[in-house]
Amino acid sequence: MRQNRGQALVEYVLIIAIISVIAITLVNYFGGYLKDSITKSSCTLVDEEYVKGDKPGEGTCRDKEIEQIDK
Repeated sequence: MRQNRGQALVEYVLIIAIISVIAITLVNYFGGYLKDSITKSSCTLVDEEYVKGDKPGEGTCRDKEIEQIDK
């Protein structure tokens, strides 16, 4: 009976490890896009304009007044 208990524990650890690897892979793959969406949301909260970066995750907020001065 004790051996079955250890076997179940190993199975749970393997399941958790597989889920962790999948989650880390997804965050690495979609991390830049997630960061851009959070940056877009924060830009609207502080009344600034979102400027898209060259790569995913490089977007920034810019003050709207600065853009009007540049024109």
